[in-house]
Amino acid sequence: MKFISWNVNGLRACVGKGFNDTFNALDADFFCLQETKMQQGQLDLEFAGYESYWNYAEKKGYSGTAIYTKHKPLNAYYGMGTVNSDGSISYEAENIHNHEGRVITLEYSDFYFITVYVPNAQDGLRRLDYRMQWEDDFLSYICALDKRKPVIFCGDLNVAHNDIDLKNPKTNHKNAGFTDEERGKFSALLAAGFKDTFRTLHPDEQTFSWWSYRFHAREKNAGWRIDYFIVSERLLPQVQSASIHTDIMGSDHCPVEIIIDL
Repeated sequence: MKFISWNVNGLRACVGKGFNDTFNALDADFFCLQETKMQQGQLDLEFAGYESYWNYAEKKGYSGTAIYTKHKPLNAYYGMGTVNSDGSISYEAENIHNHEGRVITLEYSDFYFITVYVPNAQDGLRRLDYRMQWEDDFLSYICALDKRKPVIFCGDLNVAHNDIDLKNPKTNHKNAGFTDEERGKFSALLAAGFKDTFRTLHPDEQTFSWWSYRFHAREKNAGWRIDYFIVSERLLPQVQSASIHTDIMGSDHCPVEIIIDL
């Protein structure tokens, strides 16, 4: 199966930049979007052979996620589930993280599949404390799922894990997306039994998935790798390839991909 993840930085704008052609050319089993920046009913975008699942932010023109898939799930869950003391998961309970449309979980017989748009710590790190709480709660959520069946999750995780994952690590050390705190949470996630597919398969390759619109960053390839496919460790032998489509335009991010034998 082919999985694609793409932060489109506004789906309506991306549609005007060739999104439909890219979608059809990639011909994925699962095609995930982050930062759709839409409300329900603003865009009727359907593709033959696909069902779609959408999670919208309450704030207009902000955040939002979607999944197009050729494979009907057993269940679809919107938002980050709350893990109870007995290990059960509630999707109905009030959850501070579920107002921004950042998480969709699809359940299949043999795995869970999640797309996620992780909050940015923002300029001046004014949202770093919230980001740390998000990281802890999301890790608790995916670990609870992983106890039931393996997990695949993808999206814009808004962190470059190691120096190789961005062009200018020294000058960005204390900036959002490359703080010690954010990188440490990513390390903790991996230590909990998950694998970064691209870095595992390409340990020494420096390839980026996001470039600032400023300073001609994409022309200079002064980018960051902040878009990921993460899998439960026990699924890693089934991952056949992991790639980053740096040639595809339409957003300040490019699509990332894995092919996995499921």
